[in-house]
Amino acid sequence: MNYTTQMDAASKGIVTKELKRVAEKENIDINELMELVAEGRVCIPCNKLHTCIEPNGIGRRLKTKINANIGISRDCKDIDIEIAKAETAVRMGAEAIMDLSSFGDTRTFRKKLTSESSAIIGTVPIYDAVVYYNKALGKITTEEWLDIVRMHAEDGVDFMTIHCGINKNTAERFKKNKRLMNIVSRGGSIIFAWMEMTGKENPFYEHFDDILEICRQYDITLSLGDACRPGCLEDASDISQIEELITLGELTKRAWDKKVQIMIEGPGHMPLDQIAANMKIQETLCHGAPFYVLGPLVTDVAPGYDHITSAIGGAVAAACGASFLCYVTPAEHLRLPTEEDVKEGIIAAKIAAHAADIAKGIKGAKQWDYEMSKARKRLDWDKMFELAIDPEKARRYRASSKPEKEDTCTMCGNFCAVKNMNRILDGEIVSIFDE
Repeated sequence: MNYTTQMDAASKGIVTKELKRVAEKENIDINELMELVAEGRVCIPCNKLHTCIEPNGIGRRLKTKINANIGISRDCKDIDIEIAKAETAVRMGAEAIMDLSSFGDTRTFRKKLTSESSAIIGTVPIYDAVVYYNKALGKITTEEWLDIVRMHAEDGVDFMTIHCGINKNTAERFKKNKRLMNIVSRGGSIIFAWMEMTGKENPFYEHFDDILEICRQYDITLSLGDACRPGCLEDASDISQIEELITLGELTKRAWDKKVQIMIEGPGHMPLDQIAANMKIQETLCHGAPFYVLGPLVTDVAPGYDHITSAIGGAVAAACGASFLCYVTPAEHLRLPTEEDVKEGIIAAKIAAHAADIAKGIKGAKQWDYEMSKARKRLDWDKMFELAIDPEKARRYRASSKPEKEDTCTMCGNFCAVKNMNRILDGEIVSIFDE
């Protein structure tokens, strides 16, 4: 039987190699997975031209996945450095890499990623149009915006963020309801400015059916971008954010009618007590489509530590239903991240994702912690390093402060409760000071 997309295949009962691989990795019954994909509650982003990809599923009943943003810019345009960041992110556990390049030979860089990386590759065509056409924003035509989408499809990207929810009506509502931080989405601000300068409708909204046909041809997952995501706590859950989400829910149904896979992008900056409600609103308005969140960052006052503020919000969001976490690095709001920043961002996001997976009861999630606890009880340091979310850092920390006795660490030494409880329960004598 023929099929166009993973969603189409699942709807027809066809077991693709990608569906089979995801079912094996997630330890989920293939029929259950196919039902979720057919319903749109799980997506498997796999462009037909990205032949070296390692398939991963994003959505309901699956492990929470992580995306890392990289890309060349006017101030930092070394392709090799950005490729090294991508390789580090994958090595540290990111399932997806999003190329946010905004300068230079973006196509060569993008094609290098899709020809060499096993990760899911995502892009934002709006950025690339400005670079590729190299002309004033207001001079870019509707046809040129769509041509960039087609180019990214031909280059093998697996998902695209398309800012199609901010149409003329949304823009007018935004202008009437003032925000503290306005629009902080780069793609959202670009298309808003283009609409204001030209007086035309958002081409990605107006020609959404054309975009769906491109996605069907290459099996690209659409990540419906949140142009109106809140950029500070003050703007969280406001009318612009919610109205755009309603539009994205309508577009989701149109995409599913064409068997195009969908993700919904979400906040942003948001107080901790609003996150759970926002996840429920998204699930309701967008019909259970996988939710892809940036953070949410739960406070605005921690530049240099936003990987932590993001992990706090991400853990709550994923525990309440989000499926895909976009990492945030310590460099957020300050500069382009270094390779070390990328690593810290990935680890923080992995901790958030794993904590959420335990809360959601994802198969195997709690077992990892159980195995670590057994190793700690045995004071088996090598096993603890093996199981650590960042084995390299765990080994380095222990090596930097060597204990007098190998079965302790320099925090407790002979006062180690684990060691002393093991000994006393084995019938041994515990004598702390004269050992």
